[in-house]
Amino acid sequence: MQLYDKDLLSVQEVRELVDKAKAAQEELSHKSQKEVDFLVKSMASAGVRNAKRLAKMACEETGFGIEEDKIVKNVFASDGVYQYIKDMKTIGELDYDKEKKVKSYAVPVGVIAALIPSTNPTSTVLYKAQIAVKAGNAIVFSPHPNARNCILETVKVIRQSIAEAGGDENLVSCITTPTIQATSNLMSHADVALILATGGSAMVRAAYSSGTPAIGVGPGNGPAYIEKTADLPCAVKRIMDSKTFDNGTICASEQSVICDDDREEAVQEEMERQGAYFLSDEQYKQLGSFILRANGTMNPEIVGKNAKVIARLAGIQVPEGTRVLVAREDGIGKGHPYSNEKLCPILAFYTAPSYREICELTEEILHYEGAGHTFSIHTKDESIIEYFAKRVPASRIVVNAASALGGIGATTGLVPALTLGCGAVGGSATSDNVGPANLFNVKNVAWGCKELEDIRKEQPDCSEGVCKPLCGENSFRDIDIDAVVSEIIKRLQAV
Repeated sequence: MQLYDKDLLSVQEVRELVDKAKAAQEELSHKSQKEVDFLVKSMASAGVRNAKRLAKMACEETGFGIEEDKIVKNVFASDGVYQYIKDMKTIGELDYDKEKKVKSYAVPVGVIAALIPSTNPTSTVLYKAQIAVKAGNAIVFSPHPNARNCILETVKVIRQSIAEAGGDENLVSCITTPTIQATSNLMSHADVALILATGGSAMVRAAYSSGTPAIGVGPGNGPAYIEKTADLPCAVKRIMDSKTFDNGTICASEQSVICDDDREEAVQEEMERQGAYFLSDEQYKQLGSFILRANGTMNPEIVGKNAKVIARLAGIQVPEGTRVLVAREDGIGKGHPYSNEKLCPILAFYTAPSYREICELTEEILHYEGAGHTFSIHTKDESIIEYFAKRVPASRIVVNAASALGGIGATTGLVPALTLGCGAVGGSATSDNVGPANLFNVKNVAWGCKELEDIRKEQPDCSEGVCKPLCGENSFRDIDIDAVVSEIIKRLQAV
């Protein structure tokens, strides 16, 4: 017989964790940049030391991904993030503009609530804990129930590293009894200043509707365009490496491949040479009915599994050595299951007559799912990159690189992050790869440099009833209109 109420206990735990986190953060707020950096360095080192053990735990508990790749992610989330942020100013004075007489200071937000997914559990904890403390905050984690144990162990590692460095271990803590009520109470707690939400769309929507400021991310569904000038074997290698890394659990990984109609045969041959298997029409239907549930969401059984396992689960035969399953798609949306995000080694395959139609197709895919997230392109033509960059609704455009690792900043110069903002187009509060700079407020101190009479002297002449523009009413008279029109026409013809 159950003698306790699990929900009530979890809610009480949240209250205690937040109280301790608040006290720890208040203590941290009095430390110098050097002292904070010492704590962060200790956290990063502990993450690297325990990368293999935590990766093994994550694989065994969730059944997702590949242990060797999760080790890489844990090291990236620890040392990779640390190397990028270690010299950042995040405590106290940030900048002083002597000319404008404005000085800026970093102000920690306070206690952060962080929601952790099951796809990248240990690495996301290592990353979020580090950027939170670097910005002067405390953080309380709400773990995905299916990854509870490995997340709790990761938090234990971090807490020990903070204590060893002379800090308060309550800067980082975690709910031990994850329930919907506990997570809801954490997000709406009066002493929680910000929610850092990584996970499914429903969870992110809950974070945004909690009444607490939130940084959330949308789903990834990034297309990859192999343009005519690309080094085809290299482009395919990068896509295949990316899509199979940790069995496709990184949301920035490619979800579809697109090429020009006249390159279809060459692209398919190269993909097959490197381990892709193109489904028959019958297999397309059979796997398509398996990868999506009745409500249109991704079947969790395929997440983080390799191509061989997915094929077996769907009841289809594929050749030995198959790395990625590829389905030719001719549409987007309902009735086209491969046009959705697939966190596993499955790719949709599209073709179109030219880069203009491909750009329109890319926009349509992302507006259906994945708006504001990631798009990758393989090309040697800079003008093509510029054309897509101006039009595609993606916050990160990865050029000539594996999209999964490029999008998170492991193989590109982007901020190393496992929370990738999608901007307003994707319903997110930011389009950044989220780092410490997103987790503190900026206080500006401004010295006066004008008096009211100075401002009055700068006002326009309004004596005739209509104020004259300060830029001067004759400012456009010297412009050669014919030259301007000619230049506009030239640019339009070049598009």
